[in-house]
Amino acid sequence: MPLPHFLLLVLAVMLAAALTLALAIALGVPLQVFALVTVIAALVAHLSARAGNGPGHRPEA
Repeated sequence: MPLPHFLLLVLAVMLAAALTLALAIALGVPLQVFALVTVIAALVAHLSARAGNGPGHRPEA
């Protein structure tokens, strides 16, 4: 992946995270609840990928 594309991807992810956090704060979601939901979503994504339902985690790759 060319460096400019990678940097734009990183910027897009950072902007999406900032927008999500700003929206949660504006809606009055407690930070602890937001953090818990984030950790649960990361766990589900991790377990989904390891079960073969997400991006490929193949030993031969």
